[in-house]
Amino acid sequence: MDEELRSLTERLRAESAGSLAYDGLLATDDLDELARVLTASGQPLWARELAAFRLGLAGDRRAFESLVLFLNHRDPQRCAGAAYALARLDDPRTARAAAALATNELRVAYALYPVRLLIRLHAPESVPALITTLERRLRPHDPYRRVALACVEGLGTLEDPRARPVLHEALAHPVLAEAAVRALARIPKQR
Repeated sequence: MDEELRSLTERLRAESAGSLAYDGLLATDDLDELARVLTASGQPLWARELAAFRLGLAGDRRAFESLVLFLNHRDPQRCAGAAYALARLDDPRTARAAAALATNELRVAYALYPVRLLIRLHAPESVPALITTLERRLRPHDPYRRVALACVEGLGTLEDPRARPVLHEALAHPVLAEAAVRALARIPKQR
């Protein structure tokens, strides 16, 4: 069993209080049954999460909308699981959705996992979204330093020259300076 799936299943087993429905969702290989859980009324959150995660790992795009909702959830564990499944789903809408979540100032408290997903995807939307998110985090007394740090590290990973100006700005922030130096060192010099 995949380690991310193992972690998720242990957490959801506890949430389900050991229900038989949980065991059934975990055991089934029927993707249609899992998809029905996403659309049926009255399903508990743990059941929807398990179904979406398993569909995502199977590459079934019916999980996309649910996984995006979990990516933007207030519970970091749900966000992490959704990001993991979305990275494996191979849906062309994923990068656009992650970029929208990462740059949404009303939901910036939940932007860490969308930022990390953008880095993992290496999509055309990744660098512009990380630059925008980081620029907004460089304001004085911004409380979302973890998001800013993830952006700095991600821009270094993506090695795109467009990130140079914002990374130079990040040098002025003590919490980000060391990571910004490393990120700038990874970006190839322009000729």
